[in-house]
Amino acid sequence: MAEGTDQAEQLPPQEGLVEEKGEEKSEHLELQPEQETMRCVVLTGYGGYNKLEVQKYAKPKPMKGQVVVRVHAWQVGLNFADIMQRQGMYPSPKKPPFVPGLECAGIVEELGEEVTDVEVGSRVVCITGDSAWSEYACVPGGSCFVLPDSMSFEDAAAIPVTYLTAYFMLFLCASLGQRKSVLIHMAAGGVGVAATQLCKTVEGITTFGTASASKHETILANGIDHAIDYRTVDYVQEVKKICPEGVDIVLDPLGGADTKKGYNLLRPMGIIICFGYANAVAETKSVFSAAKNWFQGATFSPLQLLRDSKTACGFHLRHMQSHPELLKSGMKHIFDLYTEEKIKPHIDEVFAFEEVGKAMQRMHQRKNVGKIIISPMKEPTPEPTPPLPPAQPTPPKEDVKLEDKEGEKKTEDKEGEEKTEGEKEKEEPNAEEEKKEEASA
Repeated sequence: MAEGTDQAEQLPPQEGLVEEKGEEKSEHLELQPEQETMRCVVLTGYGGYNKLEVQKYAKPKPMKGQVVVRVHAWQVGLNFADIMQRQGMYPSPKKPPFVPGLECAGIVEELGEEVTDVEVGSRVVCITGDSAWSEYACVPGGSCFVLPDSMSFEDAAAIPVTYLTAYFMLFLCASLGQRKSVLIHMAAGGVGVAATQLCKTVEGITTFGTASASKHETILANGIDHAIDYRTVDYVQEVKKICPEGVDIVLDPLGGADTKKGYNLLRPMGIIICFGYANAVAETKSVFSAAKNWFQGATFSPLQLLRDSKTACGFHLRHMQSHPELLKSGMKHIFDLYTEEKIKPHIDEVFAFEEVGKAMQRMHQRKNVGKIIISPMKEPTPEPTPPLPPAQPTPPKEDVKLEDKEGEKKTEDKEGEEKTEGEKEKEEPNAEEEKKEEASA
């Protein structure tokens, strides 16, 4: 899966982690009273959503070549790599507890020595490698890119991992050219949206996109030519109805059996690019089912590749750290396309720090269309109050007989007035007396 550059060794040590609730100190060094603190989302161990906690952390100081960025207004991107890292299925330079997060956008607040790429006050987007889920991020100056004036922080946070991944896969790995055909799996996800838009910047590209039926309207509007519901039809057969010989490029974030299908769907001289393993990422999957999915994956022998005249490769954005000029040129190209309004990130939903579990669950269940964003400035959405039960009709009051002091019974009538039976008899004329009065009249 695509990920940011690996700069973990240059980041300041994570000291002084403190839980917000109860100020319970961790095994790390205690915070000093004079130290400034910040909030972070911390991965306390591998496993479920409960392993993510909002904690206090010492505000970082930049070292040589680094800058401190205030994650300002705003946003921190969420990627499938973050989910796999949380489950312990993805390589990380650190062991829990640590602060995850691959990218962020904000304003440069402090510079270390020998930083020339940006200045204090610059609006930037950063590829951090990790530690982005914080109110402040300390990153190498060369991993920060100054934003166009027209770009919001929200759009900026949605760009680095997804658009750079799609850009390098299509133009560097696959040499995308005119009149090519491309199958984009998970076309409604962050990389899928980016890849679709980038394909449309080249003339005559035919795109196929897999997504659930509820997302077809969105991916068609984004530029997909042929939307395929992978849940109800065989996407291989659907593609071959349009391209009997197969497609030129398959972008595969799925892994497992789908990689084998994708390879078989290539035409001669075609290429499949593997950049994730979403089929293995689910809260309900057991170790057995994950292993089964792994062994169902494709294996390629040199002889098979030679005979088929096909290419199979992988892509990992982290390895682009050794090619900073490629990163800069790729980001410049993407910024130019954004300014020309040829690409536009699709923001699915913005979550607060405390809602990171909900955000990951939404991506797990593949409900998102576009990029999910986490914001350190957003307040958590209040849980909806359950509706009150319908009011029940009040039953009519019944007469209740009570004893008075003299032992005489009282009657409480419906109006709440109390009268003795003797008083009641005086007020109500006897029936026989009424008959006598009528006869005499």
